[in-house]
Amino acid sequence: MIEAIGNQYVVARPVYSTKTFGEEFKKTHRHHKTLLDQLKGCCSCSSQKAKKIALSLFPIASWLPAYKIKEWLLSDIVSGISTGLVAVLQGLAFALLVNIPPAYGLYAAFFPVITYFFLGTSRHISVGPFPVLSMMVGVVVTRVVSDTNASTDSSSSSIENDSFVEEKVMVAASVTVLSGIIQLLLGVLQVGFVVIYLSESLISGFTTAAAIHVLVSQLKFMLQLRVPAYSDPFSIFKVLESVFTQIQKTNIADLVTSVIILVVVFVFKEINQRYRSKLPVPIPIELIMTVIATGVSYGCNFEDRFGVAVVGNMSLGFQPPITPSVEVFQDTIGDSFGIAIVGFAVAFSVASVYSLKYDYPIDGNQELIALGVSNIFTGAFKGFAGSTALSRSGVQESTGGKTQVAGLLSAVIVLIVIVAIGFLLQPLQKSVLAALALGNLKGMLMQFAEIGRLWKKDKYDCLIWIMTFIFAIVLGLGLGLAASVAFQLLTIVFRTQFPKCSTLANVGRSNIYKNKKNYAEVYEPEGVKIFRCPSPIYFANIGFFKQKLIDAVGFSPLRILRKRNKALKKIRKLQKRGLIQMTPKGFICTSDGFKDSDEELDNNQIEELDQPINTTDLPFDIDWNADLPFNISIPKISLHSLILDFSAVSFLDVSSMRGLRTILQEFIRIKVDVYIVGTDDDFIDKLARCEFFDDEVTDSIFFLTIHDAILHILMKKDYSTSKFNSSQEKERKFDFTINTNGGLRNRECQVPVETKF
Repeated sequence: MIEAIGNQYVVARPVYSTKTFGEEFKKTHRHHKTLLDQLKGCCSCSSQKAKKIALSLFPIASWLPAYKIKEWLLSDIVSGISTGLVAVLQGLAFALLVNIPPAYGLYAAFFPVITYFFLGTSRHISVGPFPVLSMMVGVVVTRVVSDTNASTDSSSSSIENDSFVEEKVMVAASVTVLSGIIQLLLGVLQVGFVVIYLSESLISGFTTAAAIHVLVSQLKFMLQLRVPAYSDPFSIFKVLESVFTQIQKTNIADLVTSVIILVVVFVFKEINQRYRSKLPVPIPIELIMTVIATGVSYGCNFEDRFGVAVVGNMSLGFQPPITPSVEVFQDTIGDSFGIAIVGFAVAFSVASVYSLKYDYPIDGNQELIALGVSNIFTGAFKGFAGSTALSRSGVQESTGGKTQVAGLLSAVIVLIVIVAIGFLLQPLQKSVLAALALGNLKGMLMQFAEIGRLWKKDKYDCLIWIMTFIFAIVLGLGLGLAASVAFQLLTIVFRTQFPKCSTLANVGRSNIYKNKKNYAEVYEPEGVKIFRCPSPIYFANIGFFKQKLIDAVGFSPLRILRKRNKALKKIRKLQKRGLIQMTPKGFICTSDGFKDSDEELDNNQIEELDQPINTTDLPFDIDWNADLPFNISIPKISLHSLILDFSAVSFLDVSSMRGLRTILQEFIRIKVDVYIVGTDDDFIDKLARCEFFDDEVTDSIFFLTIHDAILHILMKKDYSTSKFNSSQEKERKFDFTINTNGGLRNRECQVPVETKF
């Protein structure tokens, strides 16, 4: 029964152990589905289920019939044109990161948009090249291509032969297809949850490190230097060393052009960001600078006069699809898996932001399928892996894009460039594309500010960010990602291995129990200790848990047990020799000449000292907290009840079960009652299945709440008075009476009647 009194409430109910609660309310046995049951459910078929699967595989069938032409079409057209122009430039620029000719970047900007239009669940992201993924693919291309060819500089098209270009394109396409296959399989198997292993801190640190890699990789294009390609750990430092040793060979025209482009792009991006609420559409500065740079390069004949590297031949139309290389599959399975996971994580995180903003659902598994099919399709037509570029998706959303119709129209713009006007970009300097690529890194480079914010919020997340950045910089993007995930999981293990255990006490004389170090006035019943563990207990932290528990109670139960068993042996010897008698006032020694050595006892088998204390053969009981004869010294303990708060303990493994049972047995054998509270029913069921209970440790030790256990202890010990601990500012005595309904009422006249406990 619950009674409301103003802003307070009074609950009247019996004291429940978990067992009695289940018996009174007739707990039912639930049948948990097995793996076979899950498989049967997946394999069953019905018309309704078939329709649901079809709609989930083709989300376009859900939103396209509801498309509002009059309200959305104009916005989607404006957004599609703006996004398409950005996609063209980013495709050309990010192709340099893959170490293939820029023309192939147009294929990467076109094909994934088509497939995502039919299969994707997000209405606002723009699928296509992403600098981090392009960099990861470029690292694989550099490593797989033969050393003799890899030593050739891709910044000078005149010395690149067709076979070398085709080999690099084949590797990039094969890696893209394989990463798409991995994404497709993960989506079909409904394991989109793998992205949860990439935390926001890890993604932020990784993308920031990737931005540094992109920055370093573009220096050779901005300075037009011949820099050997590296893909092993410490490659970024080798590239920097190569750049600085050749710095005197810098092409001044490329350097000046790229610096001007970079400064102008940064300035106008800042203007777009600062005045985004006032501008109808963002200023397309990349397009403007590309047009100007192409015109100036063509009009002034930069290629012949200054020897700058230009985009070069841009063949119109599409190239025939290719068959991926199985050999490349075998050599790049690990890299492809990393590309697949990073691509999905970035796309899903951006899609989640827009889905929350515009209130529509997205499906992680369907996103995996959409991205997988997009990458397979793109790789087959000589493109490279894509995800979503944050800047490009921002353009599509900020210019009024409502649905993926805007994405489809952006693909039309890319298509026009591929089949009709691509040749106009042939005089464009590669240094301009490099500057445009760096201009899109501002958001990622600004993530360095996350370090300070994370340090204030959570030291572990800050450490994950820093270590992820260091791993990705030093080891490279592939190995760095693997090392970062491993380090992140290690921090989770570390946090659970060393949990912040605490001792609880009653606050406010109610049913609320908090860490007693955090409050000035708390109440602890005499001889009762409440210990809380805020993490799972498993093989790695069971020892830490035991030590923290010993520190909390102030003694080792095993040491007390052994001391008592040793003393019991001495008392038995005294009793047999008639040297000791028991009176109502205590022991009486009839002789002072008895001598015994601890050495004799210490040499006995240790197993005997760990057994339960058995005094049934003695004609008297022993009070271990009283004075014992012949100066037998035994540590005295005032603790008679121990409550373990396991409300935050989600599971126990087999190793920790054995350790926990041993701990409980040690306390029980020294006459300390142990109670466990706050556990779930499944937790207790698992203990029963693992044969955790025996004659000493029974299932009656489990109670629903701490308060139930406290009331049970008070009733069991027949307490009529209690004392507040020394932390209170002034001494007060209360008479607590246990009502038949299990509540405790304070009878002190100064305290209102509604005071509980």
